[in-house]
Amino acid sequence: MKPVRLAILGLGTVGGGALKLLKENAAEIKRRTGREIQITYVGTRRPRPDLDLDPSIKQSADLLDIVRQPDVDVVVEVMGGIHPAYEVIKEAILHGKQVVTANKALLAEHGNELFKLADDNAVQIAYEAAVAGGIPIIKVMREGLAANKIEWLAGIINGTGNFILTEMRDKGRAFEDVLKEAQELGYAEADPTFDVEGIDAAHKLTLLASIAFGIPLQFDKVFTEGISKITAQDVKYAEDLGFRIKHLGIARRAENGIELRVHPTLIPEEQLIANVNGVKNAVLVQANAVGPTLYYGAGAGAGPTASAVVADIVDIVRDISYTEDGAGTIPQLAFESLSDLPILSREEMTTGYYIRINAEDQTGVLADVTAILSRNGISIDAIMQQSRLKDLIPIVILTDPVKEAKMDEALKQIQALPVIHGEIVRIRLESLDN
Repeated sequence: MKPVRLAILGLGTVGGGALKLLKENAAEIKRRTGREIQITYVGTRRPRPDLDLDPSIKQSADLLDIVRQPDVDVVVEVMGGIHPAYEVIKEAILHGKQVVTANKALLAEHGNELFKLADDNAVQIAYEAAVAGGIPIIKVMREGLAANKIEWLAGIINGTGNFILTEMRDKGRAFEDVLKEAQELGYAEADPTFDVEGIDAAHKLTLLASIAFGIPLQFDKVFTEGISKITAQDVKYAEDLGFRIKHLGIARRAENGIELRVHPTLIPEEQLIANVNGVKNAVLVQANAVGPTLYYGAGAGAGPTASAVVADIVDIVRDISYTEDGAGTIPQLAFESLSDLPILSREEMTTGYYIRINAEDQTGVLADVTAILSRNGISIDAIMQQSRLKDLIPIVILTDPVKEAKMDEALKQIQALPVIHGEIVRIRLESLDN
């Protein structure tokens, strides 16, 4: 069989890693696919002499021209960002090219359009590297768990946020201090908003939820909350209560729709996912036949992400070899037809809560707070009153699951009490069991 010809667009960490892996494992990859994979083009504005590219590989900054070339069968987009990636992938599809991408933001926001275009043109968009780096969670959800009805999933799917919370817990450090170190180590960007405010995790959750439940991609409906308001004090109080704080993406099938949410979450410390530390990722999936399964590994970096990119290339090469039109045998989002199940609003979602209140040391304060919670139909699971901080007493309350709308109203009433100082901190609580 003649070689399958690739164009790799982007020579950053992921693109360079993919090139290196294709070269180092060429013999093994050929054994898996039955044919040679040949890189014909790389698209980049900044050449990488350190990659020692074969002289036969053409280099260009004109990405649209590359994807139109007849000696390109597969386009590998590893540039990131929405533009020009959107235009380039669309052009590639219209020219009948198979596509591999690691671009979670692009797919979360424009995937419905691009997947339909790919189906109409009988090509694939493969995106294993878009969600959890080296963890093959897309393949697991689309293939390994295909016999199951997925009930919910919860994932630590942003390594930067997990690194920050781990350092805060292990060393009692402040959020701002750890964020600065994460930037110095290269875990966080100069503008860390996408990581610490949950946008990156929301992009990934959008993809996972569509594959889990067979629904269209709906990034704009994901409730998203970051970790920038979490203090070392909250991390310690959670530990004292037997919990750990993790920044989770959660997708859950409810009676009247689907919950999609990203937020800091208290998890019982004995659960495996609570012990995923540093920059590692993990996804816990609850399915009706197999039960809970946990997938753990490196969520970013040249090697892990390149592993996922090259695995997608291998799958596409196999499909080109064994299917008539090269369109693949697995639907883009795992289901032949998508469901119109509604995405629940934040107010309709149900979860338990950790609440921290700073109050004046006066008689009756606790009684007033618990009375407000009771009037709003909120049951208390535990109360812990801490030592005085300056002139205030921190009160920590754990509640049973309740709709967000009820908690919103209760906290509004508690915040209005004249003895309450500062903003009330609330962190959602999940047991992540059956």
